[in-house]
Amino acid sequence: MKESSILQCEDVTVEFDGFKAIQGMSLALSKGELRFLIGPNGAGKTTMLDVICGKVRPSKGRVTFNKNVDITRKKEHQIAELGIGRKFQAPSIFPSMTVSENLEIAMRQRRGVFSVLFAGMKAEERERIGHQLTMIGLQDKADWRAGGLSHGEKQWLEIGMMLLQEPEVLLLDEPVAGMTDKETDKTGELLVEIARQRSIVVVEHDMEFVRNFASKVTVMHEGKLLKEGSMEEVQRDDRVAEVYLGKRRDADVSRSTA
Repeated sequence: MKESSILQCEDVTVEFDGFKAIQGMSLALSKGELRFLIGPNGAGKTTMLDVICGKVRPSKGRVTFNKNVDITRKKEHQIAELGIGRKFQAPSIFPSMTVSENLEIAMRQRRGVFSVLFAGMKAEERERIGHQLTMIGLQDKADWRAGGLSHGEKQWLEIGMMLLQEPEVLLLDEPVAGMTDKETDKTGELLVEIARQRSIVVVEHDMEFVRNFASKVTVMHEGKLLKEGSMEEVQRDDRVAEVYLGKRRDADVSRSTA
């Protein structure tokens, strides 16, 4: 693993009943990096996240994390405990509880959730929750039932819940799907802020969102690495243009959705 890398996937292959969903894919994530993983439907993007978090085991290849710890064969909960958090498309929150209570559950999750939920918080714990509420922009809705939040706000709440578990790497699958333009922009700003202290991999189909917030983009096609670099470099690549839009070229790629 490179010294600056916190996560590295090497020559990963995943087969489902003889079909190779991923074919020799490699990816290195640096500390404090906001990486976008893009590509057409069926490119293998979500499967890569599944491999990293332990939901799917590769038939070939290796995944290492944080000082060369091999996590290729570890179980999901073991990988989560090491510091890799995974968020799926649909927000996973407790809708009947308040925003603050959801955050408290996340903070105390490893110590037994409901037995300690109402046991009273230390000043330090209250401060952590207050900081997280401000970061995700829900400080004015701390006492709202989580089920009453907008779709975007529910997504931010779940991200806040993940952050309270202090992961070093966040894996996000289409976090802005279904959001308004305003919510989408706010989510991008939140991810940039999070990346100051953590590394993030985002699978995303909204190319406008990717162009506005990506520092580095990895393009997958048919389970393989097609192109990696800045959004500008990716848009200029003839192979990427062909994969997304047949023979049409770069400027159109930025307006497309995978």
